[in-house]
Amino acid sequence: MRVDVTLQDITEDNFEDFMEMELPEHQRDLLASNAYSIAQSRFYPDYIPRAVYCDGKPAGFLLYDRRADDVDGDYAIYRFMVDHAQQGRGIGRRALALLLAELRAQADVRRITICYHTRNERARAFYASFGFVETGFDERGEMVAELRLVA
Repeated sequence: MRVDVTLQDITEDNFEDFMEMELPEHQRDLLASNAYSIAQSRFYPDYIPRAVYCDGKPAGFLLYDRRADDVDGDYAIYRFMVDHAQQGRGIGRRALALLLAELRAQADVRRITICYHTRNERARAFYASFGFVETGFDERGEMVAELRLVA
């Protein structure tokens, strides 16, 4: 069954749908809340929140930084989640593919990074399937993986 997944802007009309979206209990300590991420995007101009829709309904959320560590061309995906009721349908795979295409279309993109908890084996395998390569740990002890787009 093919799902129609799209990425859209977070707006005044839809932000509440995403602020209240939660992960299941066993995943909540793996990711900051959408509400926190949406608030960050209002204070950090390089943070871009994106709504994930499936078949026209809210299904997930992501947040990326278009100047990671204030470096032009370095993009970082800080938050990526699919609503727990929607997990297991291929929404996350399609949403990440759409996001990576969106980021690769940026004229200055050189590198895309993502971080995840080392105990999150599903995330490790998922991101590796898109070509992310682990490069070490960040200051919080999370694994950093990257896609290098230029030599």
